[in-house]
Amino acid sequence: MECRVLSIQSHVVRGYVGNKSATFPLQVLGFEVDSINSVQFSNHTGYPHWKGQVLTAEELNVLYEGIKLNKVNRYDYILTGYSRDKSFLEVVVDIIQELKKDNPSLVYVCDPVMGDHGAMYVPENLLPVYKNIVVPLADILTPNQFEAELLTGRKMNKEEDALEVMDLLHKMGPQTVVLTSTDLPSKQGDQFLVAFGSQKIVKPDGTNTSQKICIDIPKVDAVFVGTGDLFAAMLLAWTHHHPKDLKTACEKTVSVMHHVIKRTITYATEMAGPGKRPSPAQLELRMVQSKADIEDPAIVVEAKVLQKSLH
Repeated sequence: MECRVLSIQSHVVRGYVGNKSATFPLQVLGFEVDSINSVQFSNHTGYPHWKGQVLTAEELNVLYEGIKLNKVNRYDYILTGYSRDKSFLEVVVDIIQELKKDNPSLVYVCDPVMGDHGAMYVPENLLPVYKNIVVPLADILTPNQFEAELLTGRKMNKEEDALEVMDLLHKMGPQTVVLTSTDLPSKQGDQFLVAFGSQKIVKPDGTNTSQKICIDIPKVDAVFVGTGDLFAAMLLAWTHHHPKDLKTACEKTVSVMHHVIKRTITYATEMAGPGKRPSPAQLELRMVQSKADIEDPAIVVEAKVLQKSLH
């Protein structure tokens, strides 16, 4: 059976962010990807200049109408990332609700992009929409620490807090939660950052248990754009291939990230020359060059199973 993904994210002419970061890797792994571009920019906004257009809520509706009129609006997955407009996000919600009605087994992968390191970079009126409407619809959620804290109103200072926050997020709706990055100390030292994952599993006797994992990710000294979008897309792909094994899905996802980032930093440093900081253009993800790693990543990290807890 072919697997079809509807991905609603931004598009750039040059480089890799949003749909440009998600589509190619998903296609390489055998998914059919239908993309709706929430914006079309010349390049990502980390460059000195950028130009382009933004898709309005009304225009999003029109595109979806077209798909619906042709009766080709059946999807196995929906993937969403950065959205900075409340009315646009509300139309996305309407579309997801309708598609879930058509296909109850549809899986919604949501990256609730709101901010990082204590600062929001989307309008604050998006938080209640995410909290009350979007997250309850999500099956797989990939917030960073700041976003998870915003959604739950809970601060994370230690591992137990992270596990508790994931349980609170489960209670809001999603079966699978991955905290893509946290500032919690890694047992492997300060060259690593820690990610956490939790998956609710319904046992044959109907009771719930959850598998919780943590994974130490080597830090890289550079700012990449589009990595979060790649992460969410890869988690979609690898949880599809390992539906009851979050440990393996996360190991493969993080390993793909590692290979792509390593290839990118090697290239960017070489291009910039000795002692110079690479430019945004040089730091664009080496996506096409990483095709083999995306298809079959050599596993470079091991996730630790923390607990299987009963709920």
